[in-house]
Amino acid sequence: MKCPSCHYNGTRVLDSRPVEEGRSIRRRRECEECHYRFTTFEKVEELPLIVVKKDGAREEFSKDKILRGLIKACEKRQVSLKQLEDTVHDIETELRSQGTSEVQSDVVGEMVMERLAAIDEVSYVRFASVYRQFKDINVFIDELKDLIKKERL
Repeated sequence: MKCPSCHYNGTRVLDSRPVEEGRSIRRRRECEECHYRFTTFEKVEELPLIVVKKDGAREEFSKDKILRGLIKACEKRQVSLKQLEDTVHDIETELRSQGTSEVQSDVVGEMVMERLAAIDEVSYVRFASVYRQFKDINVFIDELKDLIKKERL
């Protein structure tokens, strides 16, 4: 690997350790020429996962987009960022384990809602109101009734 300081093409690895729960490897390197030390990360290159929208448009699966939506839904609630990041990771893992390169957006949305309901009901209702585009208060009330029924089971 080229040294980022002097561009010499020889470096040696001083230390390697797994990070991100074993999904990446952090390597500490040193240039053999100028002795500059730097860090690199090695990660498996995953095939893109494509989300097919309701209108047929396709876009690459975005963990950040889901995380932003979860953060917005959980504003001012007692939900940690780690819980939300773990939720997004679980969703991505489940989608990739299905062995397909494309997934419908409504499948992703329902996965998010299912997990959010288990974390925080208020955040779930906030997310559902945007995701399901509640048109009036009656739709909102119906969603609350469904949530209460599920809770009693």
